[in-house]
Amino acid sequence: MNFPNIRIVLIETSHPGNIGAAARAMKNMGLGRLVLVKPRHWPAQEARNMAASASDVLENAVVVETLEAAVADCHLVVGTSARLRNMPVTLLDPSACAATVLALPEEREVALVFGREVSGLTNDELLRCHYHVHIAVNPDYTSLNLAAAVMVLSYELRKTALALTEAEIEHKGAVPQSGQVGWGQQPATADELEHYLNHLEKILIQLDFHKPQHKRPLMQRLRRLYQRVQLESMEVNILRGILTATEQALAKGSFPLPTPDKPVDHNS
Repeated sequence: MNFPNIRIVLIETSHPGNIGAAARAMKNMGLGRLVLVKPRHWPAQEARNMAASASDVLENAVVVETLEAAVADCHLVVGTSARLRNMPVTLLDPSACAATVLALPEEREVALVFGREVSGLTNDELLRCHYHVHIAVNPDYTSLNLAAAVMVLSYELRKTALALTEAEIEHKGAVPQSGQVGWGQQPATADELEHYLNHLEKILIQLDFHKPQHKRPLMQRLRRLYQRVQLESMEVNILRGILTATEQALAKGSFPLPTPDKPVDHNS
């Protein structure tokens, strides 16, 4: 049993031994796709030593400079973290995370993202995730090793997949669903959504709807909205078309703008 559509993404890992141990945990559970975002030390013999017989996972690892590059073609991105205080995103436990991921069609690309050993994921990185997953450790000692966290989520994936396989055999193909439904059409990738949000922000600024200097969370809230909806590629294309038409109308001066004596602040 393997998971060809699921990648493990490690961001700015400080200790190469953690990369090797994470690769070993992945191979134990049948995962083989590892993406490294700006590892501090790479390549490294310490990583190979800790990987033991999972050296093939390291050899096939992809190294990129940004999280955006790591998940550009993904349809679902899950970040490991506690809930954001100022911008809540749906929080899953490892079991629910596995069920959500495995309910998707196999051709959907999924990324499980793990942050830095000391500081985890930044708020901006977390906001690029559809879901957050939190491992309920002892509250008196919350420091969880990176490779251990990778093992927890990888194990839940394998355990859930094995349970689904047994259900298929018992019910002759009737696999129980986790509540997460698939898309009718091709879902938008993280890269497609990112381009749309950048385009949207540009137009909203032109319309004087969004004022970046006020530092309000408008774009963060819109990002959360679209990630929750999980748009299809065709829907993103339609929305981009609307933005392009708006942009053209603005260029022709045929679009009504707010009057100076009646300012409207939609950023709060």
